[in-house]
Amino acid sequence: MTAAIEVEGLNKSFGGRRVVKDFSIRVEPGRITGFLGPNGSGKTTTLRMLCGLLTPDSGHGTALGFDIIADSWEIKRRTGYMTQRFSLYEDLTVEENLQFSARIRSLDRMTERVADALEQLGLAERRRQLSGTLSGGWKQRLALAVATLHEPELLLLDEPTAGVDPQARRTFWDEIHALAARGLTVLVSTHYMDEAERCHDIAYIAYGALLARGTAEEVIAAANVVTWRGEGRGIDRLAGELLKDPAVEMAAPFGLALHVSGSDPEALERALAPYRRPPLRWTRVEPTLEDVFIHLMRSVEDNYQ
Repeated sequence: MTAAIEVEGLNKSFGGRRVVKDFSIRVEPGRITGFLGPNGSGKTTTLRMLCGLLTPDSGHGTALGFDIIADSWEIKRRTGYMTQRFSLYEDLTVEENLQFSARIRSLDRMTERVADALEQLGLAERRRQLSGTLSGGWKQRLALAVATLHEPELLLLDEPTAGVDPQARRTFWDEIHALAARGLTVLVSTHYMDEAERCHDIAYIAYGALLARGTAEEVIAAANVVTWRGEGRGIDRLAGELLKDPAVEMAAPFGLALHVSGSDPEALERALAPYRRPPLRWTRVEPTLEDVFIHLMRSVEDNYQ
């Protein structure tokens, strides 16, 4: 199968700061690939290089069969891009924003495309509503409609559901999966672990470097992280005390329970030994993506200068 994206050794610096370091990735067509990582880790820069919106300082590769440097304009023409911040015209109606986008792209079948977009994303009843008066979830639907109006082959989403309520997030992701089922390749950056698990595969980037790649299950398995769940009165207050032990990489309250993780099973057992007494109860559980990402972050340093 020909890859939708295949790049090697991408690098990018701004003002002497190396934002992306020797980045390589392969993405199959029709996949939803999640990009995760802390703020300032190079996610947005990486996504933009993959689709021709930024030129790498070095490295090479293809997107949609086109060279990411020599054919960047052709890639951009076939790409939909949705920024984190709502960037459409708030003093235009929903329908007017779609019509404007269709005109500046000189799209054929403009009336049909706009009508289809309104219907598919449930915007038809709000077609005459000013975009600036929409709630966050509806604004994201409109932004997605505009980003896909020209029927792109690649969709780039930069933290698309930041600040959106859970119900609107779920609806938005249902739309993303419907688009991928029709063959669209999607790259999406997110901070939400539940959204990462809805991706077909993920890439974890920290300060410009790729730390993990694969499905959520593969990333968790490869990390070799051990997690214990503690329950009992007052256990949620032990996090600070446990973190003093170098074997404890993470100790985080989850409601009235406590998740404690580390990469050395024996050392972690020793760290927990003093707390194995009633009313405290400990159960070994499968680590979460959050456990794994905190573990991975211990191996890298912030590249901010």
